[in-house]
Amino acid sequence: MGNAIDGLISGLDTTTLINNLMTVEARPQTILKASVATSQKLITALQGLNSQVAALATLATTASKPAATDLYAATSSSTSVTTTVSAGAGAGQIDVVVGALAKTQVGVSAAMTEWATTPAVLTVLVNGVSTEISLTSSSLEDVVTAVNAAGAGVTATRVASGLNASGDAQYRLQFTATGSGLAGGFSIYQGTKAEVAANTAPDLLAQTGAAITTAAKDASITLWAGTLASQTITSSTNTFANLLQGVAITVSAESTTPVTIKVTRDDAAISSLASGLVSSLNGIFALVSTQTVVTNSTNASGAAVMSPGVFTGDSGVRDVSQKLLNAASAPINGHSPSEYGISITKTGTMEFDPAKFATALAADPTTVKAAVQEIATRVAAAAVAVSDKYTGALTNQITGQQSSVKDMSTRISAWDISLATRRSTLQATYTALEVSLAALKAQSTWLTAQVAAIPTTTTSAG
Repeated sequence: MGNAIDGLISGLDTTTLINNLMTVEARPQTILKASVATSQKLITALQGLNSQVAALATLATTASKPAATDLYAATSSSTSVTTTVSAGAGAGQIDVVVGALAKTQVGVSAAMTEWATTPAVLTVLVNGVSTEISLTSSSLEDVVTAVNAAGAGVTATRVASGLNASGDAQYRLQFTATGSGLAGGFSIYQGTKAEVAANTAPDLLAQTGAAITTAAKDASITLWAGTLASQTITSSTNTFANLLQGVAITVSAESTTPVTIKVTRDDAAISSLASGLVSSLNGIFALVSTQTVVTNSTNASGAAVMSPGVFTGDSGVRDVSQKLLNAASAPINGHSPSEYGISITKTGTMEFDPAKFATALAADPTTVKAAVQEIATRVAAAAVAVSDKYTGALTNQITGQQSSVKDMSTRISAWDISLATRRSTLQATYTALEVSLAALKAQSTWLTAQVAAIPTTTTSAG
C-alpha cells in the first residue's frame, strides 16, 4: 500500500480507511464497468441474432428463385439404372434397354526382365492424339514412372510374371486407359512419332506374348426398343447425361427388358423448402422471446428480484421481429398464406401445416409455388434490410453499441489514472499525519522529561 504507516501513532487502520474512501471515489468507474458489461452482453446477443437473420436472408433469397420450387424427382423400375435430377427437369417418362456397359481398355506387354535400350522412346496414341515418352534407362520401374508422369491418357503398372529360362525374374507392364469407352482406347508403339507415322514402330501390345485384355467399349442404351422409332445412344461412361431434360441415368447392368424412368414433381422437396423457411423464422422469434423474458428469483436475503432479459425493452429488436412476421404473414394477391398451410399463431410465431400445404399444392401447384416464392422474396428483403453488413438495422445497432463500449472503456482507463493518483494522495496524507503525530509525541515526551527534571525546593517555618 505504498508508504502508508498503519496506525503507528494514531492507532487508525489506515489501509482499510483508504480502501473504503477509494471505494466511494471509484463508484462512477464501477458504474461505467457495469455499463460496459451490460453493453457487451447485449452486443453478443445482437450478433447472434444478426447471424440468424443473415442465414434466413440467404435461405429466403434462394427460395425466392423460380428454380427453387421447380423441383422434380426421378424413379427407376430397376436398381441397375439410377437417376440424377438437376435444374430444368420436367415431368416425363421413358423406357430404356441397356445393351452394353462401358469398358476401359487394359493391355499387357510380353514378359521381360528389362526394357530394351533401343529404341528408348514410347509413343502413346489415344483418340488421335500421340504423346512421345523418352525413357531414361532400361529399368522397368523407370519406364512405369515415365509413362505415369507423361499424362498421355494411359497409366502403367509393373506385374511379376515368374522366371525366364535363365532363372531371372520377369515382369509384364500393364497399361490402363485413364478414360473409359472408345474415346479412351489407346495404342502403344516402341518408337518415335515419326516412326509411328512411317509404320516402322512396332506395336507393343501386338507382340508375341502381349495382349489387349479388355477392349475399350462404349455403353449403349436403346430407346423405344422394338418399334420403328427404336434408337441406340452410346456414352463413353456408364452415365447418360440429359437423357430427359435435367435427368441423367447411370447404368450398372445390361438388360433385355425395358427399364422405366419416370420423372414427377417432387412435392416432398417443395414442402420441405416451405417448412424450412418457417422453421428459420421461428428460430429467430424463439431467440428474441428467450432473450426478452423477465425472470423472477430471490436474493440471499429472500427478497424478490426481477431480472430483465438482454432484449427486454429493446425497440430495435422488437421491430426486427415484427418486420419479419409481417413479411411472412401478409396476404398474397388477396389470399392469406394460411390457405396454403402457412399461418401466424396467437403467440406471434409461424406455423406450417404439411397436410394442408400438400393438398393445396396438389390442387393448384402453380399458385402455391408462386406463393412460396412471394413469401420468400418478402422475407429475404426484410432480413437483408435488418442484417446487411453495411446498412442493416441490427448491424448499425451493434456498431453503435461497440462505439459506446469503446468510449466507456476510454473513460474507465482515465479513471484508473485518476484513482491511482487519488490513492497516492491519501496514502501521503495519512503517512504525513502519522509522522506529525510521531513528532508531537516525541516533543510531548521531551517536555514531560524536562518538567520531571526541575528540582523541587522545600521552605521551613522560622
